[in-house]
Amino acid sequence: MAEVSFELTDISPADFFGPSDVNLRLLESHFPKLKLHARGQFLKAAGDDELLARFEGKFRQLLDFYHRYNRMQPADAEKILIENSNEVPENVLGQTELILFGTSGNAIRARTPNQLKLVKMVATHDMVFALGPAGTGKTYTAVALAVRALKNKEVKRIVLTRPAVEAGENLGFLPGDFKEKLDPYLQPLYDALRDMIPGEKLNSYLENGTIQIAPLAFMRGRTLDHAFVILDEAQNATRAQMKMFLTRMGNSARFVINGDITQIDLPHRQPSGLVDAKKLLWGIKGIGFVELDAADVVRHRLVREIILRYDAMQNSDKGSKPDSSANNSA
Repeated sequence: MAEVSFELTDISPADFFGPSDVNLRLLESHFPKLKLHARGQFLKAAGDDELLARFEGKFRQLLDFYHRYNRMQPADAEKILIENSNEVPENVLGQTELILFGTSGNAIRARTPNQLKLVKMVATHDMVFALGPAGTGKTYTAVALAVRALKNKEVKRIVLTRPAVEAGENLGFLPGDFKEKLDPYLQPLYDALRDMIPGEKLNSYLENGTIQIAPLAFMRGRTLDHAFVILDEAQNATRAQMKMFLTRMGNSARFVINGDITQIDLPHRQPSGLVDAKKLLWGIKGIGFVELDAADVVRHRLVREIILRYDAMQNSDKGSKPDSSANNSA
């Protein structure tokens, strides 16, 4: 009697085998003459050589499906075992641009015309600036594109960074070590990743450096090759920080810079590096710009209304300012 062993690398056995091992029971029902034993991250199958070869083929299909869609529901397993199919499940197909499948098989896609423009821009440009108000999906879409590039082996690592605006004395009052003090600034990036990569695999990526999350100041002196790099909250980068970051770009790298120039938290009279970059770099071949607006807001419907009201107030304030040139000519 021959035996084959499979390791569930970076996979949660509970997710893969399902509640009460329902998917393992399905495997047993389709291969009743094999002896299957699951323990921890390993599954052992023993039996006739020909049956083991068939089983191995099916099991590889199940693993491929899980890695692609981050899900393994009993209906998915049954379909693969019966029909020899690992096609996209019908219930996750849609009309808008699919980026990838997140945890539990959730389809992550471009949901607005400008998000779709961002997806296409990243495909054709090495460096892309995504500018727009809060809630327009800039960070989430960029992280999804980075995860897809990593899955497709188009890059070797993901680097996510954002300025820690209050990286001075205020951090000293936060509890914990240096990493724990900075993590609150980086939490939105962790949140997006958890929606797209199963927990055990994400932890593995973070531990081995495949995914790196760090404050912007930590980018100094690095050369980022074969990486998908995202600078989030870029409006809070100073001129010097922005230049430093943009010149980290190495071979086969993709850079996405996200920001909202209406929410600059830098100290008074400290110019934003994002505002400068927009003026300086516009028109350079290989650098793209995507402007998102209130119509792209995908959070609560009130967020869109709030943005529109603040925009209207800002425009009203600009219109009410006295014409300085007229005063000077008087």
